[in-house]
Amino acid sequence: MTIRTIEGLRKRFVEERFSTVLHGKKRTVFKEKIFDGRLEAQLIALRCSDPPQGHSAWTLQLLAGHLVRLGYVEHICYESVRQILKRNELKPWRVKEWIIPGASAEFVCAMEEVLDVYERPYDESHPVVCLDESPDQLIGETRRAFMNEGVKHVDYEYRRAGVADIFMIAEPKGGRRFVQLKDTHDSHQWASVVAHIAERLYPKATRITLVQDNLTAHRKAALYEVFEPQRARNILKRIEFVHTPKHGPWLNMAEIELSVLSRVVLKQRMESKAQLEQQIRTYLKEKNNKAKPVNWQFTTKDARTKLKKLYPKV
Repeated sequence: MTIRTIEGLRKRFVEERFSTVLHGKKRTVFKEKIFDGRLEAQLIALRCSDPPQGHSAWTLQLLAGHLVRLGYVEHICYESVRQILKRNELKPWRVKEWIIPGASAEFVCAMEEVLDVYERPYDESHPVVCLDESPDQLIGETRRAFMNEGVKHVDYEYRRAGVADIFMIAEPKGGRRFVQLKDTHDSHQWASVVAHIAERLYPKATRITLVQDNLTAHRKAALYEVFEPQRARNILKRIEFVHTPKHGPWLNMAEIELSVLSRVVLKQRMESKAQLEQQIRTYLKEKNNKAKPVNWQFTTKDARTKLKKLYPKV
């Protein structure tokens, strides 16, 4: 026990009772104020409304302030707001993204077309190929990174070095992946990638089924804007285009491959397209050497059971 502590005890003994010194002050326990159902209903209605201008979402403090401002209660702390919302399973600080739409004949029709394609047996002369694209920001270092005690230290400052668009080409049942890097993502770049698939990757295939998102840049006419008419016609005659439905990019297996590529390769900073291409080439060489096909298990039969609510009622 220090001298300062002893002096404090002596002062409390003189100014207060001996029991206070011995056992300490009795703490006041603040209990949550009980609010009626009317206030709870008003709070829930407020929470379910759009947040005020200048705010992207409701916070506990914002809700408490609005309850007072609207005259629903004289005063309320944000902890009481949290307790009320907790009882009603409302959490304004949480946001979840969703992609599955409501019941739609257009959605299920496009979905089943894609799923039927995935159920086809593997045919080397008629491969099923998935195509997807994603931009990647090229970032250069302003100061060289270094290792210290097993930890990599990277300066928070960086230099933007442009954008490279990654076109992922995946053959799920063949277990092969390819990547084309472009400067931009437009219909002409897409046309050049489609030509690369038909003429370079699968020149001996009699027919190619290409699964891709239904984007405005995916125009068959773009091939006539880039190539001579006969070459464009020869490419298009060998390709069957199958589009994933709107709000259904998860049906494109190339998107899965892009997600894996992003986690494994693209987390580090790369300042040039050449460096990015080298990293991706090394990664794909390792993946393609294993030639492991994708085990897609979601079938049309499964969709009609698990996604029954998406089908229109007849």
